[in-house]
Amino acid sequence: MKSRQSWAELYSFSVDRTAEAPVFRQIYLELRSAILSGALRPAAKLPSTRDLAAQLGVSRTAVVSAFEQLLAEGYAFGRKGAGTYVASDLPEPFAAAHGRKTRAAPAAAGAASFHGLGDFVDVTTQNDERPFNLGRTLLDARSAELWRKLTARTLRSFERHHLGYGDPRGLLELRKSVCDYLRAARGVRCEVDQIVITAGTQQAVDIVARVMPGPDKEVWIEDPGYTLTRLTLAASGAKVCAIPVDQHGVNVTEGIRRAPKARAVFITASHQFPTGVPLSMARRLELLAWARESGAWIIEDDYASEFRYGGRPLASLQGLDEAGRVIYVGTLNKALFPGLRLGYAVLPHPLVRNFVAARYLIDRQPSSLCQSVAAAFMEEGHFAAHIRRMREVYRRQRDTLVAALRRRLGDHLSVEPPDQGMHLVAYTRRGLSDVKIERAARDHGVTVRAMSRHYIEAPAQSALMLGFSGYPQQTIAPAVARLARAIAAGCVPD
Repeated sequence: MKSRQSWAELYSFSVDRTAEAPVFRQIYLELRSAILSGALRPAAKLPSTRDLAAQLGVSRTAVVSAFEQLLAEGYAFGRKGAGTYVASDLPEPFAAAHGRKTRAAPAAAGAASFHGLGDFVDVTTQNDERPFNLGRTLLDARSAELWRKLTARTLRSFERHHLGYGDPRGLLELRKSVCDYLRAARGVRCEVDQIVITAGTQQAVDIVARVMPGPDKEVWIEDPGYTLTRLTLAASGAKVCAIPVDQHGVNVTEGIRRAPKARAVFITASHQFPTGVPLSMARRLELLAWARESGAWIIEDDYASEFRYGGRPLASLQGLDEAGRVIYVGTLNKALFPGLRLGYAVLPHPLVRNFVAARYLIDRQPSSLCQSVAAAFMEEGHFAAHIRRMREVYRRQRDTLVAALRRRLGDHLSVEPPDQGMHLVAYTRRGLSDVKIERAARDHGVTVRAMSRHYIEAPAQSALMLGFSGYPQQTIAPAVARLARAIAAGCVPD
């Protein structure tokens, strides 16, 4: 019978400070691997965070973050006053399957991109319907009824083009509607032949990553930024360079200093995710000048641009581009509903052919039926009317949430109403951990996201991301009350 592995063997691994993965992530992955392989048995006590930090020569904060991730994902549990232990209820087939794998040797940043990917992307949280989850939408009764009627009309006519394969760029009618909309609402410079219909911004980013030429694909991403963009790029073999974000948006000067020969930059210019700050005009011009001179591409993710609450939506970065260096991507899924799975990319002419070819190879074409309904919804003026109504609905919900947070949690959270988007950021006070609050809130029937998880190298700020767009207004105050109870019950300062 195999003897139980000693702690000395576990301590033998070292932290690679030159690796792309943050230190806390490396510790988390090592402990998780030991748990899943059986090296750390169920109910075994983990070392204290202080002891492990001293053993590895790292900050205690990094170890605490690794432990919090293990706790949040159910690999470990805590006993008050007694320490942290390996979970005793991991499914046996799952643990055994991982246990058959041998540890892989360290790899380059691009080649190691899939390591831990399935564990990092929590696909279940996207379907979580509890209050304050991100990316949720409302469809009012008027839009829902119009959508039903247009769908029924499309199915009754069932034109011949629905019976065969179509244009991988998307239906011409929908591309025309998108083109007209983007010109009028976002100041985008485009023609119909530059537009490709996608399943959403995530697929557009994936295709861009696929068609970028060359084995050494160094790219900028925002820090903090959208985690799925970073993982998509890493999975494609790109070398990801995290560029810090401040009150003016991504720091272009720092990006040029760190990676002057980068092939592309992925940016949320109008409403930075997750902080919400817009990219200043000075930095927009600086970024465009750098891209023009270096031959780099700018991928502008203009998510949730329709929902601006202080005046007209900000003009797109693409509209300022005189050199054709900006790839503009957006989505109808946030404006209407995520189950629609329709987005778009506006491409500089030299990139259209390769992008369309990649779109064809991935899934050939988007659904012609859904495109037909969406095209009719836009052509007949329902889309613009829907945006106007939902902008007012979301504005009221934003204000209701801000007022409730200030009233119930003003001593613990600092919050300002955002000018745009579908979520707000509430910064924690008094050293509270956003990760601990995220976990405690889940136990109280509320889904909030810890913003600190979206940082890579920049010093993380503790803050909560709360969606306000996807829930009836009357549910907001009771949900804030549950969040307040969660903070009072389980969250102590670090």
